[in-house]
Amino acid sequence: MTISLATGLDFEDMFDLAPVSLWMEDYSGLKLLFDQWRAEGVTDLLAFLHEDPQRLQRCSHSYKVLRVNQYTLDLFKAPDQQTLQDRLHEVFRGDMLDSIVPELLALWQGKQDFETRSVNYALDGRRLDVQIRARVLPGYEDNWSRVLVSLEDVTAEVQGTQQLRRSEQYARDLFEHSPVSLWVEDFSAVKQLLDEVRARGISDFRTFLKVHPEFVTRCMREIRVIDVNRQTLEMFGAASKPELLHNLSRVFRGEMYDSFAEQLQDLWNGKLVQQREVVNYALNGETLHIHLELSIMASHAKNWELVLLSLVDITARKKAEAYLEYLGKHDVLTQLRNRAFYMEELNRLSRKGPWPLSMVAIDMNGLKAVNDEHGHAAGDAMLRRLGEVLAKAVDDPACVARIGGDEFMVLLPATDERGALAMQERILSLLDLNNQFYPGHTIHLAMGHACGHEGASMEAVGHRADQAMYADKARFYASKELDRRSGAA
Repeated sequence: MTISLATGLDFEDMFDLAPVSLWMEDYSGLKLLFDQWRAEGVTDLLAFLHEDPQRLQRCSHSYKVLRVNQYTLDLFKAPDQQTLQDRLHEVFRGDMLDSIVPELLALWQGKQDFETRSVNYALDGRRLDVQIRARVLPGYEDNWSRVLVSLEDVTAEVQGTQQLRRSEQYARDLFEHSPVSLWVEDFSAVKQLLDEVRARGISDFRTFLKVHPEFVTRCMREIRVIDVNRQTLEMFGAASKPELLHNLSRVFRGEMYDSFAEQLQDLWNGKLVQQREVVNYALNGETLHIHLELSIMASHAKNWELVLLSLVDITARKKAEAYLEYLGKHDVLTQLRNRAFYMEELNRLSRKGPWPLSMVAIDMNGLKAVNDEHGHAAGDAMLRRLGEVLAKAVDDPACVARIGGDEFMVLLPATDERGALAMQERILSLLDLNNQFYPGHTIHLAMGHACGHEGASMEAVGHRADQAMYADKARFYASKELDRRSGAA
């Protein structure tokens, strides 16, 4: 049949010159196959096809290509229609079979047209993703011997979608599997609150927070956590994201209030990228020292709807730093303060007081003899015992330090000579109890004290305390010698 138009073009001209791939096909073989299966009692075509993959191939082979247009030949890199028909097995192959299932179901259900996506291959081997639209032509509804099919090459679109999906998955994997705790949060409500404060004419935000501390808590409650990654769950001891998000009040508490107040102050001043050290808590109550970095995404700088926070657990580092600091100011054997701390504290007190400042010099009698006769382990045990006694006897703001092998010094700010004597008596009283508890080696001490007032040389005060201690030591050994002679007599 030829349809003449005013332009002089007929149907065949329009078919051949159409700017889209057109196929005139004969589906009558498929119609007969469907009729046969219906007669055999098939009602669920999808399940029927899945039972035997060969049935899907039978459907595909039942199609007959009657004619294609020039656009189709160009698209599939075929020199002519005969070549294309002879090599259709190269065009329709691979994953194309699975993609024809939707059109088969549409025809099975009595529809005269359908639309689906499929995969074909050009004769040069290039994969083509195609959008298929087909319709049984009027007058052929009973036998499907004329079906007009159009193919649109959507390869670029599909590849773009796949690339986008891969990029999104890549970004998601980077987020989920990052070795650092990552939080995605929405600060838009916080920004609105800050804007409201500005609108009220507030310019000194720091003072505003001091006057209205509840504003910090209100802002903390307005933060919405959008997502966290796996490392976050592991760090905070949560089994799932809902468990963590429902218990944020247990994570952010205590010292976090002051840290967040500093964050708000920086945000007020326009600092959209921040880093600081904070304290959080795991769900089991364990304290976590965190290095936090906050960054409001540049694309959301106007509304703060997307904020990325990274949290690095520095608890082990903090413990190591605290231990090193402890070692720098404490004597390992006795756990008392060491000479370095003593000198630092003495300098501070000599400048600032409070006055009067008393000092008690302490030395253990007979330690060398214990080391010589019983070994240094025995001597160290006695030093540890003395450390326990002095730690219990001396309370803040006074301090006691081991400044030499068996030499100790007590600093007593705001204490006169009477207070220094009371301290010596307290030490001797606790030492007596300790000697009763450890009957093996009795600890004997030599002690002396001195008192200095504002303007006095602390070095001179310490020297007088030492002299008093040495005098006490001399009396101790003189009495021991007298006892030895009395025993010999």
